[in-house]
Amino acid sequence: MSNIFYIEKLRLVFLLSVIYFSSCAKENTTSIDAYRVTQTITYNNINVDVVIDKPAINEVDVLLVFHGTVLYDHNLMTAANTTLDKFKGILDSNDMMIISVAYPQENVLFGDSIIQCEAALLWLKNNASQELGITVNKIFLAGHSQGGYMVTRLNTMHQTNGVIANAPGPLNLVYRCQLEENSQIQSSTFCTNLRNVYGSTSNNPNAYFQRSLLNFTNDFKS
Repeated sequence: MSNIFYIEKLRLVFLLSVIYFSSCAKENTTSIDAYRVTQTITYNNINVDVVIDKPAINEVDVLLVFHGTVLYDHNLMTAANTTLDKFKGILDSNDMMIISVAYPQENVLFGDSIIQCEAALLWLKNNASQELGITVNKIFLAGHSQGGYMVTRLNTMHQTNGVIANAPGPLNLVYRCQLEENSQIQSSTFCTNLRNVYGSTSNNPNAYFQRSLLNFTNDFKS
């Protein structure tokens, strides 16, 4: 009789243990914190700062966003946070993770920051799930102005689930920088930098056009 009682007692302890650990596992799965952090991510030895706004779930679609023109890199994080807030404000759902990329622009030729932008996308595609402890499902790109330029170029390089390019540009750097050379519009930092490297638009128009958005209007992946 005592042996039967002992066996039943062991069964009860085992059952309670199973229920307890199952409950803990369920609790750990559902009790997921939302957070907003800034961190430096690395892909293929390319570093770039990003702002990550994660909802309180671990299986997410991700909107990767890119800010517009910033004259000085000490303003990048402000631009990245502002861009994230603007896109977050127009989303209909609160279950999408948003990552804003603070790609550099100071002392960089216009278009060369595509290296950091691509690194951010490839990190999201290949490394983010493991590094952040989440499951990334669909990936969307969005950008404004020069950010729209970047996502348009990325769309010729890698497939995603959708791209939003809001007021992307400049469409034609030959035309834009020529207006500056003729003093028809105020000079810009990116045209000045291009002129210092390539000379004027009349002397080297192809170098300007190769970086223009009009040169990236074919072979879209999404």
